[in-house]
Amino acid sequence: MAAAAAVALFAYSGSANAEPVDEKLVIDGEIEMITKTAAPEGHPLDEVLSGWLFRTKETRALEADSFQNPGLLGVEQGEAIWNTVEGSEGKSCASCHGDAAESMKDVGANYPKWDASANRPINIELQINKCREERMGAEAYKFDKGGQKPLTAYIKHQSLGTPVKLDLSQGGLQEWWEKGKELYYTRTGQLNLSCASCHEANSGKYIRADHLSQGQANGFPTYRLKQGKLISIHNRFRGCIRDTRAEYPAAFSDELMALEVYVTWRGTGLSVETPAVRQ
Repeated sequence: MAAAAAVALFAYSGSANAEPVDEKLVIDGEIEMITKTAAPEGHPLDEVLSGWLFRTKETRALEADSFQNPGLLGVEQGEAIWNTVEGSEGKSCASCHGDAAESMKDVGANYPKWDASANRPINIELQINKCREERMGAEAYKFDKGGQKPLTAYIKHQSLGTPVKLDLSQGGLQEWWEKGKELYYTRTGQLNLSCASCHEANSGKYIRADHLSQGQANGFPTYRLKQGKLISIHNRFRGCIRDTRAEYPAAFSDELMALEVYVTWRGTGLSVETPAVRQ
């Protein structure tokens, strides 16, 4: 029954092919983004494409204009948090890191990284929590709560335009990449779908009213018009898994962190677009 449902789902979309647009994304007419590039060695596709190329004309226009991009409100909120003193140590992010435009420039393009003390990968969200607990004497943010999303968006926005590149030689990051790859191709749920079912085998097609992209991670946290707010990468992973009618892992669990490592690598060479705008 599940396999039949999956076949029917894509049989429906198969008659509605829609190639990604052939356009350039230039933010505010000044910053040209890399939205197409050759895939890294070992990638299953020849070319990696930004999700921006799969969106409607109106949605693409929102991201190209910082004044209209609703995600920039979250970035502004993140800037305020960056400069706010919290915790027992009387520090803000700026107390240690100064001007984020300088200290955080390009940093977001290279996460997740290997954290030797934790013996696992760490993303921007967990790095923020580590700083809050160890340097500021403040409580860690709960998943998607408090300032976690806006502060992550603010930090990653300092890498706007910088190509994504992970260093898989760090610690055990290669092993997590392998685990993430296995998860990417594992079919789950009542619909018996994997990440690859939509974002590799059927990218470019419509699934009902949604134009399937390659599922790149270079725009997260991204502003989703459907939800009217910034959405984190682990939230989106869980949403996709939920849509296969499977139980989804906890945010920052080993499963989702491994998936973040692998999916981020799949977008190697694409510009960081945070905050991207999607339907």
